[in-house]
Amino acid sequence: MNAFCHEAFAVFLPDDELASLAPLGSGRVNDTWLAVTAAGGRYVLQRLNPAVFPDPSLVQANLLRVTEHLRTSLPEADTFKVFTVIRSPTGLSGWTDRSGACWRLLSHLDGCSALEAVENTEQARAIGAALGLFHQLLATLPQPPLADTLPGFHNSPLYLAEYEAQQSVSCQPEAADCRDFIQQRREDFFLLEQARQRGEITEQTVHGDPKAGNFLFSSDRTQVISLIDLDTVKPGLLLHDLGDCLRSCCNPLGEEVDNLDEVVFQQAFFTAVLEGYCSRAKRLLKPGDIRLLAASARLISLELGLRFYSDYLAGSRYFKAVCPEQNLFRARVQFGLVRSLESQYTELQEAASRAAAQPLSGDAA
Repeated sequence: MNAFCHEAFAVFLPDDELASLAPLGSGRVNDTWLAVTAAGGRYVLQRLNPAVFPDPSLVQANLLRVTEHLRTSLPEADTFKVFTVIRSPTGLSGWTDRSGACWRLLSHLDGCSALEAVENTEQARAIGAALGLFHQLLATLPQPPLADTLPGFHNSPLYLAEYEAQQSVSCQPEAADCRDFIQQRREDFFLLEQARQRGEITEQTVHGDPKAGNFLFSSDRTQVISLIDLDTVKPGLLLHDLGDCLRSCCNPLGEEVDNLDEVVFQQAFFTAVLEGYCSRAKRLLKPGDIRLLAASARLISLELGLRFYSDYLAGSRYFKAVCPEQNLFRARVQFGLVRSLESQYTELQEAASRAAAQPLSGDAA
């Protein structure tokens, strides 16, 4: 792998000497390194996972369109930053190695870093506002629509069908609690798709994976500087993004916890994320979106738990795991979030309605 790293870097910056490489971030799909040159230049080198992204040319084409649109559409005074895709001297934005994997090089955003988990309501509010800005800007992305790089992503009924087909040939008695949890909530997997078919919720270009760790914060951990990991940007539902963002931000212990009994869906963070989001982008939300805000967080937690559990049954082919039981444990964490959210559901939906009723930034009170 290291040989490919050097070879890939040389494709994009053949005149620069690569001084060091270090693993960067904690992504479960792609491999990422911080590449530093002898002259002190800092870049992000990535290897796309070919099992997840079988057509990397579509990923790269989307990435180029989205980053250019964001960069040219940002308000002049905004502190939000967008990384740059580095092209080779011949104009390549991606390079395929002999194993068939695609590599790319991105500019590094200095002076900022990701959080392992949200620590306070101020950070949650900043994440919500950044996601609102992101959605606002993507709402004006010119036609044609972006390519769908992950067909079926966040299609909960499809994940359920694949899981149920898998269950017919795979039985794990030690994980019967997960099987029973999913079965008890089977009808919930159809909630957003049914609302989509009725035209009740908003469809547009979305991030696809706006978990807390994809928001880069300033050095004082108070301001969001950027939203990264744009491989999943594609047409989708606003509630897919909002549900995933809430699922991640409202779990202050993160996805790798020591004690499942301590998993709690944090109501104060839920409120803060939505206050931040609605201050920037509430005009994008239909009444149906607002009605399903708490439900979307519950569904995406349930969906991700099912995906972790399915991957555990399949031998952890999608999500990287350091031991055979890691994805089973991750599934139980998500199901713990669902239980916690369910115990607060009425209060959460009331908080969502209050957040959506507040004025937009710049509007008169």
